[in-house]
Amino acid sequence: MTQDELKQAVAKAAVDYIQPKLDSDSIVGVGTGSTANFFIDYLAEIKGSFDGTVASSEASAERLKAHGIPVYDLNSVDSLVVYVDGADETNPALELIKGGGAALTREKIVAAVADEFVCIADGSKWVDVLGNFPLPVEVIPMARSHVARELVKLGGDPVYRQDCVTDNGNVILDVHNMAITNPVETETAINQIVGVVTNGLFASRPADVLLIGRETGVETVRA
Repeated sequence: MTQDELKQAVAKAAVDYIQPKLDSDSIVGVGTGSTANFFIDYLAEIKGSFDGTVASSEASAERLKAHGIPVYDLNSVDSLVVYVDGADETNPALELIKGGGAALTREKIVAAVADEFVCIADGSKWVDVLGNFPLPVEVIPMARSHVARELVKLGGDPVYRQDCVTDNGNVILDVHNMAITNPVETETAINQIVGVVTNGLFASRPADVLLIGRETGVETVRA
């Protein structure tokens, strides 16, 4: 199977997984990226079985609306029954690196509100130690150089992501060459740097369920 076929398989599996949990009042959190896009397309097939969605990016919101799926502001809803999103890396504890699509802050907010976080990924995203994929850090623009110097002190090699402005009006530093052996500790340390909005480690709030696409089929992993 190609990578896109694996992504499609986990996206369809996610819809099958969440459908029994939905009713006419349910709000579904929807992530951002290529795998999440496949999920949105399959979610459209059951759009009559839930109330609407909250999107983690403007791009996902537009795709949902194009399918006729209602999109709500997170401030207007009380709870999310589930949040479904992809990942750039996942370890066996279902701690993740996210943010390749620059939507990490909104993704982290939506994940924090959701009752259950379902991660969908193809097998190439599975690693024993996080950090081969550069860790995205969203930064207030005026603090970019300061934050970069502090990230070097933590052992990373930050690179400014050119021509990238987040939906929040901020910039991204991608931290290379950092083997993340204690994801919770690293997530906390980076978030304490003045000028950091948040970073792409989802360790304090990892995924609850991982649906991972392999050549043998979709495997369900729980932390």
